[in-house]
Amino acid sequence: MGDVVGGQAHAAAVDRLRESYDAIPAGAPVRLAKHTSNLFRPRVASGHRGLDVSGLDGVVSIDPAARTADVQGMCTYEDLVDVTLPHGLVPLVVPQLRTITLGGAVAGLGIEATSFRNGLPHESVLELDVLTGSGEVVTATPDGPTADLFETFPNSYGSLGYATRVRIELEPVPGYVDLRHVRLEDLDELAKVVEAVVVDRSFEGTRVDGLDGVLFEPGEAYLTLATWREDPPTQPTSDYTGQQVYYRSIRQRETDVLTTYDYLWRWDTDWFWCSRAFGAQHPAVRRLWPRRWRRSDVYHRLVGLENRHHVMARLEARRGLPPRERVIQDVEVPLDRTPEFLRWFGEHVGMRPVWLCPLRLREPSGPGSARRWPSYPLEPGTTYVNVGFWGTVPIAPGAEDGDLNRAIETTVTGLGGHKSLYSDAYYDRETFDGLYGGSNLRAVKDRYDPDDRLTALYEKAVRRR
Repeated sequence: MGDVVGGQAHAAAVDRLRESYDAIPAGAPVRLAKHTSNLFRPRVASGHRGLDVSGLDGVVSIDPAARTADVQGMCTYEDLVDVTLPHGLVPLVVPQLRTITLGGAVAGLGIEATSFRNGLPHESVLELDVLTGSGEVVTATPDGPTADLFETFPNSYGSLGYATRVRIELEPVPGYVDLRHVRLEDLDELAKVVEAVVVDRSFEGTRVDGLDGVLFEPGEAYLTLATWREDPPTQPTSDYTGQQVYYRSIRQRETDVLTTYDYLWRWDTDWFWCSRAFGAQHPAVRRLWPRRWRRSDVYHRLVGLENRHHVMARLEARRGLPPRERVIQDVEVPLDRTPEFLRWFGEHVGMRPVWLCPLRLREPSGPGSARRWPSYPLEPGTTYVNVGFWGTVPIAPGAEDGDLNRAIETTVTGLGGHKSLYSDAYYDRETFDGLYGGSNLRAVKDRYDPDDRLTALYEKAVRRR
């Protein structure tokens, strides 16, 4: 349950964090001592205690009139929403999984169905405090002497420091959400509908507040159009935390109504569709699987156990099955190239379903151009589609582990896209620097981490350090 911790408790927690930083020997890796993660990049164990982040997991304060909140970096979106929603407010973008932290969504990336109008989570940040590699807490703002840190921090994954406090904008929401699932059989037509919704923010005369979709088969895709609803519905709202599975409902019904809370976490209960790998969608298993354990973080821990002990991999090897390559990625592809990518993906990868989430950089509310974020440089005024696919595929005869991920990277780059760095990456240094603003990252890191205490982004994302 989210709490408002207050400024005094926050200051004490920051002091503990700085003391733990000072206790790490020079030359030793600096990492967070946290129990949960939404990363899928394995890393080498450091052998040293990480930074003490205890007490940095709540909301410092909320200003309902100004629609802002000061939030600690380790606060999960689940706890953040628990504080803001009673005021009829939520963050402008609430990533799909409950245990994603605000600091993680800013230092990494986050996305959701409101991203076609609100951009990415870091675009609603007003200022943030960062524990830098020099051991100092620096307040980064959009303008002034720390603007370089402010704009380079998103997608830096701890290579520039760790957010201790983030001030964010909030937006009002009512208590319910109407959903409409629109089936499209042609990918080019899907792209046209997405562009029309993004431009008009409506579909067939109805306002659209949230937009995402699922590709189930080459000729079967759905766009889910969400519209905030003020009045309570006459019919019962759907509950996908019980026996019903949300993603299956997209195929089964044209319309739906959820509470706003359940809409925000509709994907978390079954980790999109990945819970099926654990049998959690089988009716008999689901009845026995405690509701409190139908959560993405539980499934993520099960994946972690498999990665450490390789029980399923050994069983499959004994059955004569080929080894499998992990293909867990989110990529951003320009909308006009998305049908091309999806066709390539269907032919060469073949994983299904695939999540689709349109996004655009947030347009400025006043005069001026949209801010460019050099560590993840998307083009202002361009609609992209986040394509998410998570699973494993058999390694073909003569191929090696990683070959398919490399092919995906090459294809996405060729189409003018990018990919998130929370999972495996294989780029060479030159390509990586070109895609993720390497020269700018180095310049900003030199300023705020002059002794190179923090692991650089390429070493983290590609070399897994």
